[in-house]
Amino acid sequence: MRPKLIAFGVLVIGFIMLSWGTVGHERINKAAVMALPKQLQIFFYNHIDFITQEASVPDIRKYALNYKEEGPRHYFDMENFGPADTYPKTLEEAKQKYDAKFLMDNGILPWYMEDMMAKLTKAFKDKNKAEILFLAADLGHYVGDAHMPLHTSANHDGQLTDQKGIHSLWESRLPELFVKNYKLNVPEAQYYPDVHKAIWDLINDTHSLAQPLLDIDKKLRTATPQDKVFKMDADGNVLKTRYNTAVFSEEYAKKLHEQLNGMVESQMKKAIAATASFWYTAWINAGKPDLSDLDAPAVTQRNYQALQDDLKLFQKGDLFGMKNQND
Repeated sequence: MRPKLIAFGVLVIGFIMLSWGTVGHERINKAAVMALPKQLQIFFYNHIDFITQEASVPDIRKYALNYKEEGPRHYFDMENFGPADTYPKTLEEAKQKYDAKFLMDNGILPWYMEDMMAKLTKAFKDKNKAEILFLAADLGHYVGDAHMPLHTSANHDGQLTDQKGIHSLWESRLPELFVKNYKLNVPEAQYYPDVHKAIWDLINDTHSLAQPLLDIDKKLRTATPQDKVFKMDADGNVLKTRYNTAVFSEEYAKKLHEQLNGMVESQMKKAIAATASFWYTAWINAGKPDLSDLDAPAVTQRNYQALQDDLKLFQKGDLFGMKNQND
């Protein structure tokens, strides 16, 4: 079912606005593999195609398969939860404090990430190969979402400030247009001694960018004629997608990208570093299990030179030069 699910999702992704898009999520997961320490990296690299392709599956569950429970895992409308010192510490505590509709509307992203970390740690302890790969790839998706500023805001698509469309423009359109210029190399993964703190520090850092992002777009949008903000059809009307969303012009996207001053690239790099670090932390907390016996020696040997080549490309920030290796 997994290969069919992924193939189906590839078709769907072309028509639906997904967080970070395929471009962003796949690069985050793939680059995170390259940021791992050697003793963990070799195992992950043996399955880098899966880790990369699986990166968008949570969005497929949300949009294409319409899994009701999937939606709130992707966001956290921070403003609606009150003071930070009143936040529940765990997902179970959140479910006790808030009703199901509130959590459905406002999200559970940070608590779900912590639950995923617990599950991944157990999978490492059990040396359950399939679970390690599924959970690590999915966790990478949620870590990516947690680095998108509007995934942490109640004004998630600028709908409260007449800025509709800013969400997909920032997280999908801008990476699609400009990722070729990004240098997506990051330092080697670090260990998080306090997973709970690491997650909330990440959420708070991301949320601090939500208002600046909206302010920059608002100022630029106000100063730009509508026919320069959006693409227009032959009759002079704003061009809409099949989902009735306005299509931004490449000219406006370029101006916004410039005025954001590297924000999209920076958040993508933070997501890469954090994804690798959460994987690494789960592995250490599991007791640093030896994963070398989970693959046939021939697989590791076959991938050895490709890994060395890709590491050189990664260190230069040349993600597009990476080779695809099959399991």
